[in-house]
Amino acid sequence: MIKISGTVLIVDDDPFILDTAKMYLKQEIDEVITESNPERVPDLLDAHEIDVVLLDMNYRKGDMEGTEGILWLEKILATDPTIIVIMITAYGDVDLAVEAIRKGAMDFVMKPWKNEKLLASVLSAFQLRKSKKEVDRLLHTQHELSKDLNSSFKEIIGNSPAILRVYDLIEKVADTDANVLILGENGTGKELIARAIHRLSSRKDEVLLRVDLGALSESLFESELFGHVKGAFTDAIADKPGSFELASGGTLFLDEIGNITPTQQAKLLSALQQREVKRVGSNKTVAIDVRLVCATNVPIYELVKDSKHGKAGFRQDLLYRINTVEITLPPLRDRSEDVPDLLDHFMKIYCRKYKKPMMKIDPVLIKKLRSYNWPGNIRELQHSVEKAVILNEGKIINDHQYFVQSDEGISEPMEEPKTLEDMEKRMIQKSIEQNLGNLSKVAMELGITRATLYRKIEKFSI
Repeated sequence: MIKISGTVLIVDDDPFILDTAKMYLKQEIDEVITESNPERVPDLLDAHEIDVVLLDMNYRKGDMEGTEGILWLEKILATDPTIIVIMITAYGDVDLAVEAIRKGAMDFVMKPWKNEKLLASVLSAFQLRKSKKEVDRLLHTQHELSKDLNSSFKEIIGNSPAILRVYDLIEKVADTDANVLILGENGTGKELIARAIHRLSSRKDEVLLRVDLGALSESLFESELFGHVKGAFTDAIADKPGSFELASGGTLFLDEIGNITPTQQAKLLSALQQREVKRVGSNKTVAIDVRLVCATNVPIYELVKDSKHGKAGFRQDLLYRINTVEITLPPLRDRSEDVPDLLDHFMKIYCRKYKKPMMKIDPVLIKKLRSYNWPGNIRELQHSVEKAVILNEGKIINDHQYFVQSDEGISEPMEEPKTLEDMEKRMIQKSIEQNLGNLSKVAMELGITRATLYRKIEKFSI
């Protein structure tokens, strides 16, 4: 016979009641815990994943008022509102039964009970518990999805050889559960690649959840990824599942993973190795089932070398965990054949958005834009088209200053960097100049932490 997977806690001051109820319910349910002292209930709730509580109304000899049972009912539901409580008492006080149910109890049974009635109540409680947990998970998932859906979604555009190689990799890896690491400069479309992988996978009907690790402080990292319980810290006013729990069954996209600290790396590695997480403030572990896709714009292999030499870099064992398959996105300067299609794509979007007649870019200007270096990649091109649509008054766009500040910037391409480090150094220098030395703004613009920025400034002697 298959038992119900779950845990029942029976709280009663009568040892005979505890023993007989446990003996009977153990035939149907995986785990049955008994306790005669209600003061031990908080510790038991903390140590076990309790689904159903059978709670006596009275704990002092001669007490028939049931006030202590009502008190513990309220405390249990305050700890976890999804726990189902069934009240038990030797006294058939209808008013007390109504009060208990009004306070949140699911049912009310009288001692001595019939075993069939008790079992039926407990089985119904398990069904209700399952429904409550699912609703709770869906509400949190819906909240995250609604935030995600508010961000603009753009299809991947291009047919250049460089991007076709990326398409080929996506098709090969998508319908597996292999972890994927996406590398590429800022603005190359790493999130779109993650979305494409998810849409083509067997998990496509489940959630795709994005977490920007670069925006998480040390104190929020665990809470965001692993969740927390009520009271774990000052602002923890309710239980909250973390991103791993919310994405369970689907895909978790960890953006800017190259920016996390050594301490955060250790915590993430542990979760991936154990395939389970523990909410902040809780001793209970929660199994996770996610397909992991990560992305970074930093030279992660250089960070691994730093880590090997005792510097604050990136752990090699974590890198092995996240990059079963690696996809490197080409910068826009290496796929200039795609520039005309990208310009046309964004032109249609922004003409509709700003309710303007459809505009065209002068072919001569398109030719010049193909030779431009696009240091900000597709994101820079997108923002430039938006600006051109807003400011242009005719049907033809032929002013290069919507896109760059000088004609020379278009007609004479910038010298390409010889290494990834050269390119990264150039982008940092440019950002520092544009932000007049405000390093907080630089870090935010580049999508890295201030600590990471300081390390790079020192590394490149900027």
